[in-house]
This record gives sequence, C-alpha cells and structure tokens, in this order.
Amino acid sequence: MNKLVYTVAIIAIVAAIGVFYINSAPSPSLVSTYDNVAVNATILSRLYGIANNASLANTATAVGRLAGPVYGTASLEVAGKPEVLYVGADYCPYCATLRWGLVLALMRFGNFSSLHYMTSSATDSAGPSTPTFTFYNATYSSPLIHFTEVELTTNIFNTTINNYPSLQNMTPEQKAIVSKNDPSGSIPFVDFGNVSVVLGSAVTPSLIDRMNWQEIIAQVEAQGSPISQAIIGEANIFTAEICKSLNNSASVCSQPYVSIIQKTQ
Repeated sequence: MNKLVYTVAIIAIVAAIGVFYINSAPSPSLVSTYDNVAVNATILSRLYGIANNASLANTATAVGRLAGPVYGTASLEVAGKPEVLYVGADYCPYCATLRWGLVLALMRFGNFSSLHYMTSSATDSAGPSTPTFTFYNATYSSPLIHFTEVELTTNIFNTTINNYPSLQNMTPEQKAIVSKNDPSGSIPFVDFGNVSVVLGSAVTPSLIDRMNWQEIIAQVEAQGSPISQAIIGEANIFTAEICKSLNNSASVCSQPYVSIIQKTQ
C-alpha cells in the first residue's frame, strides 16, 4: 500500500482548514482557572468509556479529507511500536479541538493515567479560551503504540518576548519530519507512524464555544448531536490512521467504522 499523507478537511460550518502558525502573536491573555489542573480519575474513566463505546463510534459520520504523499519511507517507531507524533501548542484553538478527538482515539489503544485541562489563548479571534486538554506532562501507555507529544508554547502571550513562552522543543529528528511534511511550520501536526500525516483539525472551535468540559463531554456522549458527530467523527479518522500503522492488528481495527473509512479513502 502506498503511504499517504492525509490533510483533514473542515466540516461544513467552516470554509478552510484551521491551521495556525507557530509564531502568530495576539495580545496578552488571561489565565483560565482550569489551565494545567489535573483531570481526575472519574473524568478520565468517562472519556475512556466514550472512546470505547462501539455504538457511538459506529454511528458517527467520518470527516472527509484530502490526500498526498508522505515524504520519506522509513517507518516511525519507538521500541518497535508505531509512533504517533503530535506537535501543537497550548495557545492554538485548532490544536484545542483536535486534542478532543486525538485523546479519544488514543484511548482505543491504551490509556492516559495523567492529563491536564487547558484553554487556548483568551485573545485568539478564531477561538478564544477553547476548552481542551494539554498533552504537556501527560502520561500515556499502550501495548501497541507509542505516543510522543510536543506542546511548543504556553497559551499566555508575553509582551517582553513578543511571543508565547516555550514549553517543549522538537528534537532534530522531529524537526526533519515536520519540515518535510509541513514546510509552512503550521500546527496542529500529527504523524501516524509515517504512514499518514494529518494537518489541521476537522472541528472548528466555534462548535464548543462558551461551553465547559462537563457540557462538552455530555454532548459527545449524546449520540447524533453535532458535537458528538464532529469530535467522534474526527476520533474515528485518527483511529483508522493508527490502525493502518498497525496493519489493522488491534481489536478496534475490526470495527465497521474503521473498515468503512479505510475503504473510502
């Protein structure tokens, strides 16, 4: 099978893919009281239950996408496992929406024992204070895949440096992967084992605007709701991508929504 790079297309409520540049610079913002607060075990368990609800997953419509070649042929692995490499930033609202689906997809192959709440930049016009999670200081384990996260900056603009303060730096190897497959240096960026690369998010921040985490989770649980369709639909795309990197060897890869996505892409 040829290796493909998949750029996720935006759902009907927006006209273009939400990709944010690393050095964009809005004015200073306020810190959310939930920023960097640990997600408790009850909420993690609830998210895990949503992720592994087959009925919910199989009734969500997958988001469309565009395709092109992955640059480089070597598999992306860590300790013999396909690597999911995520590059984003806490300020970025489209990173914020993408993380909802990516968390759910990853929970179909393993689990988070540590995850923290986050909001996007309070002054970003595309999606101020979008409720989300941050992968910074997250702990994820899986017997099947390896998850590597790089959150480049915070969500608080610093006028002294005229940018968002750094959180994590990419390694030279990670920079090479991003520069080959995403020359513009845009985020969010997700590489699924060098089998496919996703740029941007299929979920617009306005979809979850003015909501809190409990409200969003309740809507994701509500089968057929617009939020459930969007977030689980994107999670399904990510799941199908991970399954490709595993040659469909995981049990979740036998779900109808995975085979449908893979046959129609």
